[in-house]
Amino acid sequence: MKRAAIIGAGPSGFYAADQLLKAEFEVDMYDALHTPFGLVRFGVAPDHPKIKSVTRVYEKTAQHPGFRFFGGVRLGEHVTRCELLERYHAVVYAYGTMTDNRLGIPGEDRPGSHSATEFVAWYNGHPDYADRRFDLDRERAVVIGNGNVAIDLARMLMLAPDELASTDTADHALGALRAASVTDVVLLGRRGPAEAAFTNPELRELGALARTDVLVDPAQLDGVAEPDDATRRRNLEILRDYACRTPGGRTHRIELRFLRSPLEVLGDGEDGRVRGLRVAINRLVTAADGRMRAEPTGEEETIECGLVLRSIGYRGVPVEGIPFDERRGLIRNEGGRVCDDDGPCRGEYAAGWIKRGPSGVIGTNKKCSADTVARLLADADADKLGDPAAPDDAGVLEWLDARVPGLVTWAGWQAIDAYERSLGEPAGRPRVKLVRPEQLIEVGRAEAKKCTCK
Repeated sequence: MKRAAIIGAGPSGFYAADQLLKAEFEVDMYDALHTPFGLVRFGVAPDHPKIKSVTRVYEKTAQHPGFRFFGGVRLGEHVTRCELLERYHAVVYAYGTMTDNRLGIPGEDRPGSHSATEFVAWYNGHPDYADRRFDLDRERAVVIGNGNVAIDLARMLMLAPDELASTDTADHALGALRAASVTDVVLLGRRGPAEAAFTNPELRELGALARTDVLVDPAQLDGVAEPDDATRRRNLEILRDYACRTPGGRTHRIELRFLRSPLEVLGDGEDGRVRGLRVAINRLVTAADGRMRAEPTGEEETIECGLVLRSIGYRGVPVEGIPFDERRGLIRNEGGRVCDDDGPCRGEYAAGWIKRGPSGVIGTNKKCSADTVARLLADADADKLGDPAAPDDAGVLEWLDARVPGLVTWAGWQAIDAYERSLGEPAGRPRVKLVRPEQLIEVGRAEAKKCTCK
C-alpha cells in the first residue's frame, strides 16, 4: 500500500486527498491549525455561507477509511521535510500562500495601514490574528486592489448590523464592525475598469447592500473598449449600471475609482497614524506584448482617509529544504512536481496556491490538484516515488503525540465543529468560532480520547 502525506487541509489538499484515495493510497493530512478547510474557514467572507457549504464534499472525503487528519502540526517546527519523506512514498505541499504582497511605498506601515491578510483573518477568527486591533472609528477607508478579496473587505466594512448578525463572523470582529464609524469606502484600482479582476457575482453583490450606495463616475467608462473576456465584459456592464444610478441618499457609500496607483500613505499626529493616501493618476497604454498596462500621467491626487487596506495578492513562505522561487513566492515546481536545480525531487509535489499562485476561485483548485495527482500517479507507475524507510502507518500517531502537544485528529475536529454549532444555534448563526488554540485543543482532545477513530 502506497502512503501519501498532504500538508495543508484547505481545498487543494482535500481535492488531492480525494484523488489519491480513489487510487488506493492511504492519506494522512496535516495542517498547522487545529481545524481543517483552510481558505474556506478563514478566507471566505462570513456572509457567503453557500460557498462554505463545499466543506460537505471534503467531509465525505474524510470518511474514507484510508484518511487521517492531524491538526496543529507545523511543518518545519513539529515535523521536518526529511522526516515526512522517511514515512511516506509521496508528500504533497498544499499549504497555500500565507503572506501578502507589499506596496513598497513610504508610510505603508503606519498605524491604520494593514494588509488584507490581517483583516480577513481577523474577522474570520484565525487564531493567529484574533488579538489584532483595527481602528474603525474613522469615516473613510481606502481598499487598494481590484479583485474579489478587495470587494470582500469593502463589503464587510459596509454591512449593516442586521446583515452581520446571522453570519459566523468572529465575535471579537462582530462587535467592532457593528460599532464602526466607517461610512465611505474607496475601492482603488491601478488599471482601468475593463481590467478589474472581480468576478461578476461579487461585483453585482455590492449593489444589494442594504445601507450602501455604489458610486462610479461615468467619465471613467468613457471610451473603454469592450473586453474579449466574457467575465470582464459583464463586469463593465455592471459598472455602467452603477454609473447610471442616482444615489439613493443612503448612509454609506462605496466608490470604485480606477487608474490610480498608491504613492505614499500619509500620516500625522504623534503616532503618525493614517490621514490620507497620495496616488498617481494613470493612463492605459498598449505594451509590446499587446497587453494594456498602466503608466502615470504625472498628475496626482490625495484621498483623505483614516484606514488603508491593501489587497494586491499573496505569496508563500519558504520552508527549510523545500525548493522555493523567491521572486514568485511559490514552491519551485513543474506541473506540480517539486523541482530543484537538478530536476524533479523524488516523491515531492505541490498543489493549490503554493503551486500556481493566488488565482481563481475555490473550484479552480480541483483541477489544479487533479493535474498534480495525475503526475504523482504517473510517477508511481514508473517507480519514481519516494522510498521511505518507515512506511508503516502504525507509529505515526505515537510519533506525532510525542511531538505535538496540541494534536487534534478528525474526531477532535468533529467535536469542535459540533461545539461551535451549538454555540451559534441560539442566535440563529451557523456557528460561533473558537479562536483560542487552548480552547480548540481542549474541546478537540477531550473528544479524541473517547474515540479510537480518526
